[in-house]
Amino acid sequence: MDVVASVEAIHLGKAYEPQLWTVDSVEAVAGNGLVGDRYYFEDGAKPGQALTLVEAEVVEDVGLPPGGTRRQLTVRGVRLNDLVGKRFRVGSVECYGVELCEPCAHLESMTRPGIIKELVHRAGINADILTDGTIAVGDEVVEL
Repeated sequence: MDVVASVEAIHLGKAYEPQLWTVDSVEAVAGNGLVGDRYYFEDGAKPGQALTLVEAEVVEDVGLPPGGTRRQLTVRGVRLNDLVGKRFRVGSVECYGVELCEPCAHLESMTRPGIIKELVHRAGINADILTDGTIAVGDEVVEL
């Protein structure tokens, strides 16, 4: 049986607040981000700031709780690094992988010492949202 790459969790947050919340679905707006999230930009997001994704397998490997990497989408069954420079679809929403989303000192301050080293080159990707739509838990992630 083939493994289907899919969205396992969606986490949103407010600017400068440590607590994230989990939702079953979220509206994605092309060029702006996920409605209700700290990285939603009414006047347009800079390239790579609209969406962040991380692999569930990596989150588990480093022992962080769901949402612990502070990425918006946790996905399973896809190598996200392979999507940098490529178009892909999350459910009906078309996206473009812009760059690796490397771990930062802020993440380390909210988790534990050493997490930066554990997550280098595997902390997920930053992506642009190219089409409007809804992203839901269970949606497939497909390279285009």
